[in-house]
Amino acid sequence: MNHLILLFSLFLAPAFADKESQKTNQNFSSNNASHKRLKRDWIWNQMHIKEEIDTPLPHHVGKITSSVRNNNAKYIIEGEYANTIFKVEETSGDVYAFERLDREKKAEYELTALIIDRRNNQSLEPPSKFIIKVYDINDNVPVFVQKVFNGSVPEMSPVGTSVTKVTAVDADDPTVTGHATVTYQVIKGDEYFTVDDSGVISTTRADLDRENQSTYEIIVKAKDAPGSSGDSSTATVIITLTDINDNFPVFKHPSFHFKVPENISVGGEVGRVKVEDVDEPQHRNTKYSFVRGDYRDTFEIVANPFTNEGIIRPKKPLDFEKVAEYRFDIEATDPTVDLRYFKSGGSRSISTVTIEVTDVDEPPVFTKLPYEFKVRENDPEIRTLGSVWAHDPDAAKRKIRFIRRRASPNGDYIRVSDTGIIQLPKPLDREFSSSYNITVAAQEILEDGHLSDRESHAQVHVIVTDENDNAPELVYPEEPRVCENAAPGKVIIRISATDKDEISPRGFFKYSLATEDSNFSLVENYDNTANITVKYGQFNRELAKIHYLPVIISDNGDPELSSTNTLVISVCKCNEKGNFTFCEERAKQVGVSIQALVAIFICIFTIIVFFAVITLLILLRKRHKKDLSGLGRNVAEIHEQLVTYDEEGGGEMDTTSYDVSVLNSVRKNGIKPEAVPSPYAQVQKPPGNITSGAGEMEMMIEVKKDEADNDRDLLPYDTLHIYGYEGSESIAESLSSLESGSSDSDIDYDFLNDWGPRFKMLAELYGSEPNEDFVY
Repeated sequence: MNHLILLFSLFLAPAFADKESQKTNQNFSSNNASHKRLKRDWIWNQMHIKEEIDTPLPHHVGKITSSVRNNNAKYIIEGEYANTIFKVEETSGDVYAFERLDREKKAEYELTALIIDRRNNQSLEPPSKFIIKVYDINDNVPVFVQKVFNGSVPEMSPVGTSVTKVTAVDADDPTVTGHATVTYQVIKGDEYFTVDDSGVISTTRADLDRENQSTYEIIVKAKDAPGSSGDSSTATVIITLTDINDNFPVFKHPSFHFKVPENISVGGEVGRVKVEDVDEPQHRNTKYSFVRGDYRDTFEIVANPFTNEGIIRPKKPLDFEKVAEYRFDIEATDPTVDLRYFKSGGSRSISTVTIEVTDVDEPPVFTKLPYEFKVRENDPEIRTLGSVWAHDPDAAKRKIRFIRRRASPNGDYIRVSDTGIIQLPKPLDREFSSSYNITVAAQEILEDGHLSDRESHAQVHVIVTDENDNAPELVYPEEPRVCENAAPGKVIIRISATDKDEISPRGFFKYSLATEDSNFSLVENYDNTANITVKYGQFNRELAKIHYLPVIISDNGDPELSSTNTLVISVCKCNEKGNFTFCEERAKQVGVSIQALVAIFICIFTIIVFFAVITLLILLRKRHKKDLSGLGRNVAEIHEQLVTYDEEGGGEMDTTSYDVSVLNSVRKNGIKPEAVPSPYAQVQKPPGNITSGAGEMEMMIEVKKDEADNDRDLLPYDTLHIYGYEGSESIAESLSSLESGSSDSDIDYDFLNDWGPRFKMLAELYGSEPNEDFVY
């Protein structure tokens, strides 16, 4: 700062000589009088130095001095940079800088000056701070805050439109004129852009077109000291032109040709026309329209929002036999283009579209859809309702065969002949269904007689008109009841009716009683209901607790039909307020169809037969187990024991050849067959007068064989041993003990128990009570 110079004034103290003499003559008194010190002032020169001085070091900065007059005075400085960068001459007080200073690093230094007595280092004056300021010189170049700047501006913007701002910084002292003032200049790209002293870049032309050039790279220079040729720095600025909608779409081809089969579905894609729009996608809003050609009702063109293509779709079915080729002109335009920046070249783009329709084998076409017929119900004379008709739309003109596909309700109620005649195999019932629907398929007959796999369908609706063939029926209410002491005219219940036929337009149902000989009367309400009221009053529960009232209902139809319905009315006890207190419970009638009854009877019969078979099997199994339980062990074991009983053992102690415990266990179990005697006991000795012979034995054997073959309850023995018959000439008679248990002998075998252990088994065998039967 050239106009701010620190001037350190010399403090002039009057009467320096007087003070000095007073100091010399001053003595310390013996009474310890206080010592009084006079004030002295520092005397300074101006302290400043320029930066970057190019003369040899050290550089003189200034001088510190004091009013103290002492030959032993010594100057010293203290502080962060004392005795390093700055030093002072002890006797003169001159301050020197021993380094070149840079104001951009440090602009001022603060130090402390002291004056001391060199003999005892006693301070002669209080310390005093002083500042050394570094003067700036223009030694720094402006520097951009970044090497590359980016900016954007819409294309076709007016001259002077702001793009971006650049900034450069000068490290010199801004308080010194010209040292930190930065100026800018475009040194590359100045034909398109300019920059002002604040660093704002703006356009210099109004025809910057993004479609011609989308980015610009310019170089900006920054320098200080305007008008001088001092040092400078540069930075790069990249400017991007943003898009605006300033271009119309243009067809890529002057004409388009498409082929499409005639059976293409309505709304299907015929083809796509393509346009070129140099604007960015967000500014592409192509609209397609017809210019020439009378096919606006046949086709439509819809723009694809993603590809900007025009999709051609049929709005109605195509027919090769009627129109084989379509030709029309279409136009592509963009209604959102900003006309302020519109470029010459035309706002319309027109192209010719040709659509060639190819022939395909089409299914038959019905001449009328849908078909509807009306028929009276239950009319036996009507057998044919009408017919359906279809033709081959192709040039071949093949014959057509008709087939019924579906029916509702399902069943053989309506038939279709091969030629399309709608027939009724039997009269229709409106109460079953008021309408019948069928689907008729039409197929072409090929040259080889087979049917084509392509078919078309038509719906046939048959509406059945009503005939009055059902009598009205009573809608049964919930248990009508009446108090036994009801007064005449008391309304018991309101009744209504229903009719399966359509309601007659001539009036309502008519109600009447089948007999007047009752304590009830019927009153018409003329709204399809009637009231049942008490006629005379005072019912007698002792005579009848339930009354059956026949009601006749007519429908006013043509012909008029009526039905008789029985209304069951209970006579109940009531309190004084007329509330029911007691009524007999009536058995509710539940209607069951004949089919349900047949199914119930079949189920019951099946269950009975099943249980009968199970019971029979259980009885047979029990009988078989009962026969086996008498044996007491395995059947095969007993059988083996019996068939080997033809050997004489070794006496009563011999138990190896025959196990008599088998017979003994049978005796102990005490099982007595009720009606089946032992098969061996059935054989009785023939009378003594019968002549013995081979014929007799042969006959006996044959008899027993037949019994064994035909009796399924006996064991199937392979051999037959008869011990109950020894022949008529045997003196010893029967030697078998199998029948001894049932003999009429009065011999008491209890004495065998006294014979000791050797006869114990025999005693147990013959110790049974008389008339005890054994089962084997």
